[in-house]
Amino acid sequence: MTDPQNHPALVLSADDNVAVMLDNVPAKSEVQPGLVCTQRISRGHKVSLAPIAEGEPVRKFGQIIGFATKPIAAGEWVHEHNCGMGAEAGAFARDYDFGAAVTPVDFVPQAERATFQGFRRSNGKVGTRNYIGILTSVNCSATVARYIAEAVEKTGMLDDYPTIDGIVSFVHSTGCGMSGKGEGFDILSRTQWGYAANPNLGAVLMVGLGCEVFQIGRMKRMYNIAEDETFQTLTIQGEGGTRKAIEQGIERVRAMLPIAASARRETIPASELILALQCGGSDGYSGITANPALGVAVDMLVRQGGTAILSETSEIYGAEHLLTRRAADRAIGEKLIDRIHWWEDYCERNGGEMNNNPSPGNKAGGLTTILEKSLGAAAKAGTTPLTAVYEYAEPVTNRGFVFMDTPGFDPVSATGQVAGGANVLCFTTGRGSAFGCKPVPSIKLATNSELYARMEEDMDINCGDILEGTTLEHKGAEIFRHILDVASGNTTKSEDLGYGDNEFAPWQVGAVM
Repeated sequence: MTDPQNHPALVLSADDNVAVMLDNVPAKSEVQPGLVCTQRISRGHKVSLAPIAEGEPVRKFGQIIGFATKPIAAGEWVHEHNCGMGAEAGAFARDYDFGAAVTPVDFVPQAERATFQGFRRSNGKVGTRNYIGILTSVNCSATVARYIAEAVEKTGMLDDYPTIDGIVSFVHSTGCGMSGKGEGFDILSRTQWGYAANPNLGAVLMVGLGCEVFQIGRMKRMYNIAEDETFQTLTIQGEGGTRKAIEQGIERVRAMLPIAASARRETIPASELILALQCGGSDGYSGITANPALGVAVDMLVRQGGTAILSETSEIYGAEHLLTRRAADRAIGEKLIDRIHWWEDYCERNGGEMNNNPSPGNKAGGLTTILEKSLGAAAKAGTTPLTAVYEYAEPVTNRGFVFMDTPGFDPVSATGQVAGGANVLCFTTGRGSAFGCKPVPSIKLATNSELYARMEEDMDINCGDILEGTTLEHKGAEIFRHILDVASGNTTKSEDLGYGDNEFAPWQVGAVM
């Protein structure tokens, strides 16, 4: 990597034929010794280091990010107008080499492991927050659920219970007009029970209509759930209508409050943290600053015996061969590739393609193809072995670095991770994504200093100083310490702004009927 202090163009690998601009550079500027850019190039975008013939690979991070769609001269801006996915939409041969790069984890000795102040639940799980949740089985019960939550807040009854972080209604747009079996129904079932069982919820009320496809009683039988003092259900039809359901819901919450409030924070080992990894509004710096710095923090957490969940399958496309090399066994690696193939088929049958991601904002920030975006996104995963691959919203039971199959759309992806058991989340952004994820605190990491200065009220940590001399190791340690502080109760910027009430978004797969 070239020294960003001496040149405005950063070369990330000796194998690269492009460099990343560290500032807006006018035409005819010398950006490397002997290399003059032929046109104005914006910060975060790429400049060619040498001539690239039509059809030849464009390389960044030492990996293929696309292919030249026309001859590219040295010093030329490299972006959509001259770089594409290549033959078969980027489906060039990638050597998966299962398990070739697995190295044993150097675990921190038990006596030296970090701790945080969390809530130990009766089932042994650990929460970092203590919310009351109102879940909905179907969109038809969304209004009642919201009215219950709003009424509880208006009464002021929460003021008597300072150990409760608040009440939140998790409403969604599905639950009926769908098949009562198959992939879509299974995903909704896992998501609903996953949220109900998330340790950041101290008590849960589930509200249904009564006649929907997604029946609460069926879910309880599927998961062998018995109602108790912290898990209750009701239906609008069963209670005799909207007003009676709201009144009954308020009374159910009133009864659960003192029980949920009895939870107290205690010293917990960092091994109980399950960290969800997200990136949104990515830019050309994401894979250089915030994502690899978060990867350092992930390695630190795994060494503590903790867990980190990488997701967004459509945003590891083109980087999956780097993850299969880290698979703890061949079956884990093959399961990941099976999910990649599912996504290729999913896009084809829905008239899309994997390169529909990156978004317009990603492209404005310097990202050209999904291959480039994925290589940067995968850096969040650190370097430790891949110990498991999960389907959407499956309970995460393995420790270490794991993968969960989700879309790249952040609310849908994070919903699956929280349903899987995540109790804290880190979210990197280069464009300024606004996001919260109740009941799980979301830590926002800015990829560049300009974004951090412009949106400081939304961003928790500035990773842009990595381009100014701060090491990835130093920044990763800062992120890890911040995770522990937030897990102990320190609020994030997103929480301070009130984000998280509307971001519950289960993945809706299949026909809507």
